[in-house]
Amino acid sequence: MLATLLWTTVFSAQETDPVSGLIKAEGWEVVQSTCTECHAALLITQNAGNRSVWESRIRWMQETQGLRLLAPDEEQTILDYLAISYPQKAATRRAALPAQQMPSNPYEAED
Repeated sequence: MLATLLWTTVFSAQETDPVSGLIKAEGWEVVQSTCTECHAALLITQNAGNRSVWESRIRWMQETQGLRLLAPDEEQTILDYLAISYPQKAATRRAALPAQQMPSNPYEAED
């Protein structure tokens, strides 16, 4: 519980860029200038992953979306930033709604 509170406090206290919404941490400008050439920063901020997940996303964009090959130091900076600023989450889906909050099912058979 304490660890969750500390993690939430640390990450919620991080300053974000008012235009892009990216967390202002080392390398954020490189991420902003490189990644937003093709897509909005919102696509970054709504995702999470460890280093290998982010690297696989970069490779997918290079193989299927026309992302240029990145210089090794540029890719290193981007991966460092993404893995630290938008790390893998324990759970990415919300908890299920309690039964009393579920809408009625119009297709449910009546007894």
